[in-house]
Amino acid sequence: MAKESRFDGSEKEEIDGSRDGFGDLASMDSIESRWVTQDDHDSENDVEDEDEDDDDDEFYGTGLESEDEEIAEHRLIRARPRADSFDVEALDVPGASRNYYEDLTVGRRVLLAFQTLGVVFGDVGISPLYTFSVMFSKSPVQEKEDVIGALSLVLYTLLLITFVKYVLVVLWANDNGEGGTFALYSLISRHAKISLIPDQLRSDARISSFRLKVPCPELERSLKLKEKLETSLVMKKLLLVIVLAGTSMVIADGVVTPAMSVMSAVGGLKVGVDAVKQDQVVMISVAFLVILFSLQKYGTSKMGLVVGPALLIWFCCLAGIGIHNLIKYDSSVYRAFNPVHIYYFFKRNSINAWYALGGCILCATGSEALFADLCYFSVRSVQLTFVFLVLPCLALGYMGQAAYLMENHADASRAFFSSVPGAAFWPVLFIANVAALIASRTMTTATFSCIKQSTALGCFPRLKIIHTSRKFMGQIYLPVLNWFLLAVCLVVVCSISSVSEIGNAYGMVELGVMMTTTILVTLIMLLIWQINILIVFAFLIVFLGVELIFFSSVIASVGDGSWIILVFAVIMFGIMYVWNYGSKLKYETEVQEKLSMDLMRELGSNLGTIRAPGIGLLYNELVKGVPGIFGHFLTTLPAIHSMVIFVCIKYVPVPVVPQNERFLFRRVCTKSYHLFRCIARYGYKDARKESHQAFEQLLIESLEKFIRREAQERSLESDGHHDSDSEEDFAGTTRVVIGPNGSMYSMGDPLLSEYIELNKPIMEINTSSDHTNHHPFDALSDSSVSEAEQSLERELSFIHQAKASGVVYLLGHGDIRARKDSWFIKKLVINYFYAFLRKNCRRGIANLSVPQSHLMQVGMTYMV
Repeated sequence: MAKESRFDGSEKEEIDGSRDGFGDLASMDSIESRWVTQDDHDSENDVEDEDEDDDDDEFYGTGLESEDEEIAEHRLIRARPRADSFDVEALDVPGASRNYYEDLTVGRRVLLAFQTLGVVFGDVGISPLYTFSVMFSKSPVQEKEDVIGALSLVLYTLLLITFVKYVLVVLWANDNGEGGTFALYSLISRHAKISLIPDQLRSDARISSFRLKVPCPELERSLKLKEKLETSLVMKKLLLVIVLAGTSMVIADGVVTPAMSVMSAVGGLKVGVDAVKQDQVVMISVAFLVILFSLQKYGTSKMGLVVGPALLIWFCCLAGIGIHNLIKYDSSVYRAFNPVHIYYFFKRNSINAWYALGGCILCATGSEALFADLCYFSVRSVQLTFVFLVLPCLALGYMGQAAYLMENHADASRAFFSSVPGAAFWPVLFIANVAALIASRTMTTATFSCIKQSTALGCFPRLKIIHTSRKFMGQIYLPVLNWFLLAVCLVVVCSISSVSEIGNAYGMVELGVMMTTTILVTLIMLLIWQINILIVFAFLIVFLGVELIFFSSVIASVGDGSWIILVFAVIMFGIMYVWNYGSKLKYETEVQEKLSMDLMRELGSNLGTIRAPGIGLLYNELVKGVPGIFGHFLTTLPAIHSMVIFVCIKYVPVPVVPQNERFLFRRVCTKSYHLFRCIARYGYKDARKESHQAFEQLLIESLEKFIRREAQERSLESDGHHDSDSEEDFAGTTRVVIGPNGSMYSMGDPLLSEYIELNKPIMEINTSSDHTNHHPFDALSDSSVSEAEQSLERELSFIHQAKASGVVYLLGHGDIRARKDSWFIKKLVINYFYAFLRKNCRRGIANLSVPQSHLMQVGMTYMV
């Protein structure tokens, strides 16, 4: 398709409107252009031409000839950054997302340390309530050495999985402070195009919070892995399945954690009161769970101030009880630090010891919640708190129970509460129940965060999200999911009344998440961290091998009731996969059905209808092209607005997009059409809480900045064309500008116009081999400047008048249906399952709170 001149107003590449008009030009130091060979540059241009079917003008750098013969054969040119429809927006903007904890006072940091205990360590902190009880229910204590062997197994599991894997390694794989399965997936997707929904733009990689400092990005291994992930559809689907499976286990963990924690804590009543039976324990647990989920809406910030001191008291109780029992009963349990006792344990108990692994892994439960809840706190604070408080208290707690069991084998089924000194029993029981409720909130909070991330990345239906903190955007509450988890949790408690069976389900979902994390962190080590391959293989073999051994133990007991949780996880996996699959088909169909620019030109500037005063914001999911549903608006409505902006709300795989990088604009067709495309980019942790008036105001301001920058660029390009015409006599020469940073730029490079200020002189050199001449810029004529300024003012005035006439939101609801000749499974998935999810999910426009009087909706069905 023939290219049109920029002066004809063809679709325009633009920055995000973060800079002002003629005087605010960026420094050349911020440019991210690169040197490439001529062949590579030409191939890139071909790819861009294939990707973009609109009438875009593409300007490329002029080659700089070298005297070196070898370089002459593979001529290097100063190429602009790889561009698609929105890439010239990519100047460095210093608005990257900041760490929430940079400016905190000492007192505030101490307060956050208390909150860290309650939010991050609640789950792992209550594991002593049930670990030994579940272990010895599967492998009864025969002699003292069994207790030593079980203690050794617990201590080394806690050290290996929770401390070494999660605290020392996995926490550093966070995505700009965000943790969890989808944060890992998001981190990988920023370095390799692995998403099955083809809505990525190269400009996404230019968001300031999008970039990471990747050491040695040229390493061959990393590039090969990146190429393999991007080109192999099988690898993309496999990775997505792994991530969705891990996420479904996280959601199931949000169900089983409250059930296990509360049941274990309330079960202590049977030790203190002989008349209390299991049925009473279940009823009390149900009441506690209802209270727990009812308090969830108050958020982490408010609850953290309460639960932090409570968890501190709990950890002190663990340490105190442990020390007391070590002194009173048997201090020789320290022998468990010798790992040879693990071997003796398996040698004596054989198959029962293998079954006991399902209970042993419970000591590491909460490790994934520790990572998923990282968004609330810094990595270093979590590590220091674990090493100096949590780990010593847990170790003393387990050793104290083991010391008691050395002389009381019969109490192994209720090891914790039986080991509590009589005088402290009731206070400890109260604190244990409080800690259990706190631990349940920990995993529920992690589930909310994971669902929010998966929704933003197109893998879960949209739900209502309430932000419970004004300062920390990561603190959220999902009402629908909260009550859904409560309902399933009550079903689990009432149907599986045995703590041992619930513990088996608990271990199964925890191990599912752990194995997913191991695989994703391994990919991050290879692709992003680029560390020694031997270290990567050691990490994968050791941790995945250990987790598979544990998993083989819990899966062997799946028939005892824990299958309910497994079925629930499979259902959640199905929901996420169906949603992702349907969203992918819908997006691909909308791309195929978009209107061609030839048709837009045939319709003319009036678009074949009447243009009424006002601005129409047409919401769609396309990041490129004119959506096909716009044609449906033209044929359905008697008139269309004088200015139309195609708005795409796009979530990019970063936690937060700075406000000054929010909007990207591009002109559609010529200036007389008054059509623009806009992408409003949000990170998966961004709080879309602005009113529709604030959204409109910010959008219009960004559009005005875009138009000013466009006019400025055209003015400079006009000057460049004039210079090139006057220099035609100088055959064999190339005019080059030397920037402030010493880089050389061709005068033919359009990006140059973004960095040259009209009032600053710039050195020019002639690269002819015979001589060097200096050529100053020719001044623009007063008439041309005046005409350009008048054109700019007319367009800005037109925008203001259109804004004064009103803004209307045009919503195009595109649905999909399977073709009649499709397979039965596809019809079932698309026509029923996906349609049901889409009908009942939250519409994206709901976040803007647009009044009904400003809405206009048109539906359209695509056959896929």
